[in-house]
Amino acid sequence: MSDTRRRVKVYTLNEDRQWDDRGTGHVSSTYVEELKGMSLLVRAESDGSLLLESKINPSTAYQKQQVQGKDPSVEVTQDLIDESEEERFEEMPETSHLIDLPTCELSKLEEIADLVTSVLSSPIRREKLALALENEGYIKKLLQLFQACEDLENTEGLHHLYEIIRGILFLNKATLFEVMFSDECIMDVVGCLEYDPALAQPKRHREFLTKTAKFKEVIPITDSELRQKIHQTYRVQYIQDIILPTPSVFEENFLSTLTSFIFFNKVEIVSMLQEDEKFLSEVFAQLTDEATDDDKRRELVNFFKEFCAFSQTLQPQNRDAFFKTLAKLGILPALEIVMGMDDLQVRSAATDIFSYLVEFSPSMVREFVMQEAQQSDDDILLINVVIEQMICDTDPELGGAVQLMGLLRTLIDPENMLATTNKTEKSEFLNFFYNHCMHVLTAPLLTNTSEDKHEKDNMLGSNKTNTICPDNYQTAQLLALILELLTFCVEHHTYHIKNYIMNKDLLRRVLVLMNSKHTFLALCALRFMRRIIGLKDEFYNRYITKGNLFEPVINALLDNGTRYNLLNSAVIELFEFIRVEDIKSLTAHIVENFYKALESIEYVQTFKGLKTKYEQEKDRQNQKLNSVPSILRGNRFRRDAKALEDDEEMWFNEDDDEEGKAVVTPIEKSKTEDDFPDSYEKFMETKKAKESEDKENLPKRTSSGGFKFTFSHSPSAANGTNSKSVVAQTTPASSNGSSSKTTNLATSVTATKGSLVGLVDYPDDEEEDEEEESSPRKRPRLGS
Repeated sequence: MSDTRRRVKVYTLNEDRQWDDRGTGHVSSTYVEELKGMSLLVRAESDGSLLLESKINPSTAYQKQQVQGKDPSVEVTQDLIDESEEERFEEMPETSHLIDLPTCELSKLEEIADLVTSVLSSPIRREKLALALENEGYIKKLLQLFQACEDLENTEGLHHLYEIIRGILFLNKATLFEVMFSDECIMDVVGCLEYDPALAQPKRHREFLTKTAKFKEVIPITDSELRQKIHQTYRVQYIQDIILPTPSVFEENFLSTLTSFIFFNKVEIVSMLQEDEKFLSEVFAQLTDEATDDDKRRELVNFFKEFCAFSQTLQPQNRDAFFKTLAKLGILPALEIVMGMDDLQVRSAATDIFSYLVEFSPSMVREFVMQEAQQSDDDILLINVVIEQMICDTDPELGGAVQLMGLLRTLIDPENMLATTNKTEKSEFLNFFYNHCMHVLTAPLLTNTSEDKHEKDNMLGSNKTNTICPDNYQTAQLLALILELLTFCVEHHTYHIKNYIMNKDLLRRVLVLMNSKHTFLALCALRFMRRIIGLKDEFYNRYITKGNLFEPVINALLDNGTRYNLLNSAVIELFEFIRVEDIKSLTAHIVENFYKALESIEYVQTFKGLKTKYEQEKDRQNQKLNSVPSILRGNRFRRDAKALEDDEEMWFNEDDDEEGKAVVTPIEKSKTEDDFPDSYEKFMETKKAKESEDKENLPKRTSSGGFKFTFSHSPSAANGTNSKSVVAQTTPASSNGSSSKTTNLATSVTATKGSLVGLVDYPDDEEEDEEEESSPRKRPRLGS
């Protein structure tokens, strides 16, 4: 008998349905023969008389203090008095060392099931039952009864055995698992778990494990212990994931030892495989052998994927040794081969393996690709293979491309690059990346925003006057991913990306995407420019003003009309940042060239604020000029444009302190957008037929009551050759209201919004189109 010594108040329900106080007593639990099960006994505190005797029902909620628990079988309720006494009791020695188990025979199965389920709520009783089961070899006896019940088709006995085996698993005892999951017993354990009383027909788990699930040895495993451990782990994982029901909130800790059992099995498997270098060497040899057939290679790659997944269970130092072993055996050259294969499953598994390696040690991957660059062409470099896989992802949602983009971002992140006294990984790797890989990454962007493509579209008979960027949804998603990566480069690479942007005139090409019908892509282009302006770098600022690169942004704002959407807010925030940060060169450029078109926007004070800043700065400059003797005004405080250009040229030849002392060589002129990887061109050609079916004419920008600046794609051109234009005279007002300068501003009165031929549009775009139909778009006019 187990005496809990917990004090309780006992009440009984009388004939008038009123509660009578029976007194206070101590509660205990014991097996009562008459009741055929474990029962609660309450004996009076005063004289030891029996106040309550009730069989424990597994479906009854026995709760703690201040909550009454009622056994539906008796008209008695127990009010627990002292919550802390439960903890004190569980530290007290028990009068009985072990639980007495009923005889293991068919007639006692119900009794055994009741006993097992009754102890689950008490940690001490679970421990005592586990010891009793272990000492008496009880589990093997139960499994013999299972075989007898199946032979006799004793359904009731099989249902009791389900409850018993499930309850024994919930005892959470590793020593019992060793018995239950042995080769001798595990299939009978699975058999018991097939007979869930809640199911009309038993499951066929044993049939699946023995006939459907096939164990494939990609390379024969000679170690019998290793083979047995692999079989056991698979079957136990199957029991946990498939057979056992999801634990309730009260049972969530019952299977923690089962989880640990699987965990340590995986550790043992990885360790045993890692130590067998002959086995791993043979796997690598077959994986990279051209004679290996596709099915075999698929199995080898899947093996390595699972192998790497198991390695996540290792301790850090062991995981370090594991990946170093793989690197020594040539995992990266092998991945380079399989990632370029046509088999989608192989590529997907190889990508997962590559992600494990990048997550573990991006430096190891970077070191490999830099060494590889010394003896390989750019097209077959591992990083370029990864980029091409991202570009050519056939998934409509680009799931694989998103994963690969994240891996590339990790590899080019300076935060995880090492710096030592004699070596700077950051400068070396970024030099490598911008000279050998960046042209592959930007290939789709430059291809889809090129003037050649625009002219080709016109030659094919397109009636669109500004169809510059493709509006195929999948291509738009890809360009958005590339822009996200380039934006990351702007934030973290400073010198290298600045050199690339200016040499390639990249921002101008990016801003072509402001014409896309996909708002998310236009926002990505705008975000790229916003990050550049956020650096407050005068070299960037001069590049923007010389190229007149605010035009497409302002055009997008004007075309958006009176719709207060995300695009409107993002453009306004860009100009608000320039105003708040008082970036003088940009403020002057905006006011002098675009203020007339923007002055009617009054729902925010951003543009009027820019005008105020401009006039204040102009007044300060005038005051300074007036304070200088006239003989010095012309020379002393003025630097000509040639001097500024010389400064920029000098900057490009200087070392950059932020990114190491190594001087970055200029981007090779030979790597133009015409030299893009053939794989991208081939990929785009295969999609051409499909895209042609999905092309649609997008709504043209209305010219009535509106005004649009002309945006050329050539740095030197001021007007597009295909657009009708007029010249508007704009006279920025000085602080005293006088006209000091007349600027010729080419403006387009007819244009068609640039588009990529699209299959699917974003839901937001559809909503905006509906809004556009319901309310006419209005743009501020520049004035007559």
